Amino acid sequence: MLVERLLPKARDRMVCIDVSATLLQAARVLDGACDLVLVCEADGRLAGVVTKTDVVRQTGRCVGANCTAPVANAMTRDVTSARAEHWLHDAWTAMKTRGFKNLPVVDASGLPIGVLNARDALQLLLQEVRQEEELLRDYVMNIGYR
Repeated sequence: MLVERLLPKARDRMVCIDVSATLLQAARVLDGACDLVLVCEADGRLAGVVTKTDVVRQTGRCVGANCTAPVANAMTRDVTSARAEHWLHDAWTAMKTRGFKNLPVVDASGLPIGVLNARDALQLLLQEVRQEEELLRDYVMNIGYR
């Protein structure tokens, strides 16, 4: 199963801000249910990601009006991402190994197209396993194979 199967949900989760935005703007975006903000260059390509943890860590270093620091100071630049044509299992493995709840999905040119959530990926993978299990059971029981 490919990541593209979850693209509709991944698109709904995608929130982007410009690399020139301030840390305060990122914090406002992260205030709601959003866990991850994609930071994009002027041409739209993914430059990094910012999480609530990143904002808290950087805010703890702020002195006075320094909290208007650029989001680039807090973002993670070395981003692990997936592409729509990648296997969902591989994306899940990367998320599990690195402890990520979310993973950006980008196209071939590096433009973000969504944010894959671990819960959605796991639910779809479990559904696939259940379907394979049912097919195997039906095969062994000789159901539907005449």
